[in-house]
Amino acid sequence: MKLLVMNGPNLNRLGKREPTIYGRESLQDIENSLLEIAKEHAIQLSFFQSNTEGFLIDRIHEAADEGIDGIIFNPGAYTHYSIALRDAIASVGIDVIEVHISNIHNRESFRQESVIAPVCIGQLTGFGTDGYSLALHAFLLRQKGE
Repeated sequence: MKLLVMNGPNLNRLGKREPTIYGRESLQDIENSLLEIAKEHAIQLSFFQSNTEGFLIDRIHEAADEGIDGIIFNPGAYTHYSIALRDAIASVGIDVIEVHISNIHNRESFRQESVIAPVCIGQLTGFGTDGYSLALHAFLLRQKGE
């Protein structure tokens, strides 16, 4: 199985940015943790982070051409208003799990709606950085047909 882990704006600042909300783990820490799980299950992982909406859209399109089986995606603030990212996901036919470190549903009102969620197979929110590994395990379960 080939999975792509994508992160949107400001997630390159994990570990430094508002640690009381987002924790002290860096994006590299999350990637290393996922690579350990992937190694155990023979999953091929690739990673991409951008603070630019267009680069994220381009990467989603490229994933379709590369035969990526699924995307774990934390769109960051784009979650709440990027119809362009929503449309990119809808256009490629790849299963996507949306991940958020904090629980977006109990935060500020402008953070509570996701325009991305309706085109995803699921959403994990509020589990801290464990949400990424939970998404990886969800793809494993889907591969097994559970």
